[in-house]
Amino acid sequence: MGPESLAQVLSPLNALFSTVDQTDLLIGIDQPDDAAVYQVDEKTAIIATLDFFAPVVDDPWTYGAIAAANAMSDVYAMGGEVVLALNIAGFPEDLEADVVSTIFRGAAEKVLEAGGVIGGGHTVWDEEPKFGLSVLGKVDPNKMFLKSLVKPNDYLYITKPLGTGLILTAARNSTTKVMGQEEAVESMLMLNRHAAHLVSKIGASAATDITGFGLLGHLWEMLSSSGCRAVINSESIPLLAGAHEAAKAGVSTGGAARNRKWLEEHLTFASSVSLELQEVCFDPQTSGGLIIAVPEEKVVDFEQICTEDGQDYFLIGRAQKGDPHLQIA
Repeated sequence: MGPESLAQVLSPLNALFSTVDQTDLLIGIDQPDDAAVYQVDEKTAIIATLDFFAPVVDDPWTYGAIAAANAMSDVYAMGGEVVLALNIAGFPEDLEADVVSTIFRGAAEKVLEAGGVIGGGHTVWDEEPKFGLSVLGKVDPNKMFLKSLVKPNDYLYITKPLGTGLILTAARNSTTKVMGQEEAVESMLMLNRHAAHLVSKIGASAATDITGFGLLGHLWEMLSSSGCRAVINSESIPLLAGAHEAAKAGVSTGGAARNRKWLEEHLTFASSVSLELQEVCFDPQTSGGLIIAVPEEKVVDFEQICTEDGQDYFLIGRAQKGDPHLQIA
């Protein structure tokens, strides 16, 4: 669902819980952060999140692993570590058992890579396959990453190239192999865990991950909750091979259209920004990278530690003082 639809259906819940003592619920449905956070003690909080979707690739193991990486990403976007996950699954009754088992195995191996464990789950029959995880993580509440902590003059980085939605859609509509398909799969399989560790080391505190609302949607959530504006350098936005070509060929997604409609009054594109690049900026990402706001005095340390540790980073713009707005130049 798009953000406007979500806001409409969730509004009764905000009213329902408005009179309930939520002292220990640090992050709930009334805040735009990536996961719910419940405080246990002064140094421990529980992160709770979930995500599931229909197959994005044909290979069962890869589908399970990507779904797991995507679901766990919210924990890393909050600065936490994955502890426990539960399977959420719906499969056709006639789907072969070994295919289902392979999907589960792909997810379980990705959770093990994250240092967590699968503790069970729930599976129902469904005409269209759907799979994902409910994930629990832990974090020091004093060291959480929050979207609302962007400050004027912060440098804005992302950690993965964009375009998975366009490439996956192009692949579904094609009978031949699509440019960038393997690179997109490799990107989606990559956990955001290492990037989150480096962000913690240098002491940056504002971050989120790029998923269904696209680059510009998640940037807007950060800016609107922080009270900042930002200028984004369109020439610095990294693209997966094949993303621009897919957009140029007319590939589009319903999610990108919803994101554009939601954001149109909050952003300005320079005339030099092509329609193809705009499409990529609105493109919903599956298991996308992090957006990180790095204070000016920590930029050198951040870039140095990323270089030394082999972590990709892309400087795309800078936050500024002023009313929330996105300018893509």
